Amino acid sequence: MFPTVNPTSGIFQPARHCWSPNRDARPLHTSTELIVVHGISLPPGVFGTEWVEALFMNRIPNDHPDPLLRSVSSLRVSAHLYIARDGRTIQFVPFLERAWHAGASHWRGREHCNDFSVGIELEGTDEQAYEPVQYQNLAAAIRALWDAYPSLAAGAIVGHSEIAPGRKTDPGPAFDWARLRQILAAGTGPGGAAVSSP
Repeated sequence: MFPTVNPTSGIFQPARHCWSPNRDARPLHTSTELIVVHGISLPPGVFGTEWVEALFMNRIPNDHPDPLLRSVSSLRVSAHLYIARDGRTIQFVPFLERAWHAGASHWRGREHCNDFSVGIELEGTDEQAYEPVQYQNLAAAIRALWDAYPSLAAGAIVGHSEIAPGRKTDPGPAFDWARLRQILAAGTGPGGAAVSSP
């Protein structure tokens, strides 16, 4: 199936849909202008576990034997999309709603980036190369978002580290911004969209 976003429902196909309780309404009259790329793994550097999904669904036990997992069990966070190492894509929040992915953040003089952004998490770490299929699926999602929401065309694609400098480092130096730009350039999309490369 060719990836598409339904602009009315905010649902991405062909992702698996697993609706997180950690979401709410965007502020009225707020257009979506920013795509934020994140990197995540739980435990850090361990791939293919169920714990990222459990985090976004508030299902990590607060008495988990792993102290790191126990320490994040009370967090209430989410992202719109999660792309695993093997390319599997899960949508946790419809794009029309606000996902809780950016935290304290600012971009171009505006704070509260959750209000006007889409958050896409890639399974990975700052220092380990992301997988080719993750770049392909990320680019496909971005192109589908561009098609569905014209307000994103004049916006930007940034890393979490750029909107929360000093607090966040993801997706880290292992993320190849030039590779993402190359894949996007090979497809269709608005020429004015800026892919940042810190």
